Amino acid sequence: MSAQNTIIDARKLFAQKHETELITAAKNGDRQAFAKLYQLHLGRVYGLCLRMLSNREQAEDVTQEAFVQAWQKLDSFRGEAKFSTWLYALTTNTVLSHMRKQKSWLQRVFSLDSEHLVEPETAEIEDLSDLDKAILRLPEKARLVFVLFAVEGYRHEEIAQMLNIAVGSSKSHYHRARKLLQGWVSP
Repeated sequence: MSAQNTIIDARKLFAQKHETELITAAKNGDRQAFAKLYQLHLGRVYGLCLRMLSNREQAEDVTQEAFVQAWQKLDSFRGEAKFSTWLYALTTNTVLSHMRKQKSWLQRVFSLDSEHLVEPETAEIEDLSDLDKAILRLPEKARLVFVLFAVEGYRHEEIAQMLNIAVGSSKSHYHRARKLLQGWVSP
């Protein structure tokens, strides 16, 4: 093992130990410890919300709601998985709950309009990568399945259950998303 690998491993171990200490302190009511956890995970949580919602303002709101729920449910984190895994699952559920609460959610998900491509406002996407810009353009169902499967690593069975669709529909939406993305991102 090289000295560089040893240093990297030591840093990872220190970061994990530090995060574990922050979680323990936050569970005991230490708001500053939770604020540090917030800072550690804010970027990825916001990115997940933005990819799923395709709207910067909603993503900001849902990101905050996810962290509020994380604070309220922190005692339910048992440490059997990584904190980030628990937090991103909670965030995914928060996004889906937000979408269901919107008045027109059922209409948007199941209407023909949801089959049309989304064109986000230019101001919302100017600082994103080409792939992220393309993901935001996907039809909603295809975007949700793609983000949950390809970005977050959920299985199609889990996605089908979350979105209340058939497993075959989840796979179909994923393949549709991939085909569209390949056409948009390929040279």
